Amino acid sequence: MKGFPDLPPVWLVVFMAINWGLARAIPGNPGSRFFEYFSWGLIGFGLVIILWSATYFWTHETSIEPHHTPKNLIAKGPYKLTRNPIYLAMVIILIGSIIANGQPLALILVPFFIGLMTQRFIIPEENALKEVFGPQAERYLKRTRRWL
Repeated sequence: MKGFPDLPPVWLVVFMAINWGLARAIPGNPGSRFFEYFSWGLIGFGLVIILWSATYFWTHETSIEPHHTPKNLIAKGPYKLTRNPIYLAMVIILIGSIIANGQPLALILVPFFIGLMTQRFIIPEENALKEVFGPQAERYLKRTRRWL
């Protein structure tokens, strides 16, 4: 896909658009107010995780963009809990948008999104960490889970 901005937030928007399209093509049940509030809570929680995680890139003066070479290995804050808090937050946001649209069939998108993030971004990022930081990265990758 020449010219397509190959960035995780763009892929999240693509998956959310597919979710929206599925919900319009196969109407579901939006559910109760609880599900509406729950879905917005998930989306908000995901955004908070992204902001929290992004601050570590800024304070450690390394690029947040996945295709750039890392300058520092971040293993504090949310990165102590998961190697990929921003991608995990995007999964939470996607689930929130699926609940908001009321089409449970769209949950099938979640494993595809996780697989795409893993193949296109996470594995190359992990390889870059190993290349740049060697044994320090190896220890971090063994100590900290990829997702949860």
